[in-house]
Amino acid sequence: MYLQEEPIDLNKILSQGHDPSCGAVVLFSGEPRDTANSNKQVTHLFYEAYAPMAEPMIAKILEDAIEVFHLKKAICVHRTGTVYPEESSVCVITASSHRKEAYEANRYIIDRVKHEVPIWKKEFYSDQTSEWTLNCAGCAAGATGHERYTPLKVNR
Repeated sequence: MYLQEEPIDLNKILSQGHDPSCGAVVLFSGEPRDTANSNKQVTHLFYEAYAPMAEPMIAKILEDAIEVFHLKKAICVHRTGTVYPEESSVCVITASSHRKEAYEANRYIIDRVKHEVPIWKKEFYSDQTSEWTLNCAGCAAGATGHERYTPLKVNR
């Protein structure tokens, strides 16, 4: 399961990422900022996903990362529902023999999840307003300044 409504237990997920053959385990935790790009104060976020599509897409992204970066393990869990600042909204763990592959694979996974997977975010503000924000698929052209990571060119 790659989507969950309950809070992400980073320690529990990290414990699943260890492997005795690995010299590197990298954990990324995406957390809501308390201030939006518009400088409004954020009280919480609400994530919605189309699970029948999102789950297999995340599985495929992890499979691709394992193959491309020669990982021993790759894990990704994304929250749905309400997430508050300082809570984890998404966690990616990569385990590899060496740190370079673990770091690059981790960024590869989170960037693909944000750009490709049907997960939407609504920001709620302290002034009682809210708005749905574009996920990275909507800003991939650079309108909001997000960069998309392009990993090492790998022959498949």
